[in-house]
Amino acid sequence: MPLSRSALPLMAAAFIALPSAPAIAKDKKPDGLVATGKPVDCISLPSIRSTNVRDDQTIDFILNGNKVYRNTLPNKCPSLGFERRFSYRTSLSQLCSVDIITVLYSAGPGLQRGPSCGLGKFQPMIKAAK
Repeated sequence: MPLSRSALPLMAAAFIALPSAPAIAKDKKPDGLVATGKPVDCISLPSIRSTNVRDDQTIDFILNGNKVYRNTLPNKCPSLGFERRFSYRTSLSQLCSVDIITVLYSAGPGLQRGPSCGLGKFQPMIKAAK
């Protein structure tokens, strides 16, 4: 299904991230991040600088000021960890736990839509003290 012109800005929100090890929230991570504070339902779209798809169920959202919010999807999203890119649609200026992401596949000259999956809450993360 071709993407509409209104979806083009959303394509800019589809991020490609570098590979990294899987993560489990609330434990010390190989990436040096630990959970802090209570999870939140939404994050501001204009604040998102990049994402890091960690596996089929975990995405780190890097916001302005190097704030990191880890989203652990309630269910695994097939091929998310392999493709490491996704899109989303929202009519708000926030991305929320009720929103859906869609995995994007490389296919010829463009991208094809893959599985769609629901987001979880956004857990604030900080660098662990050494």
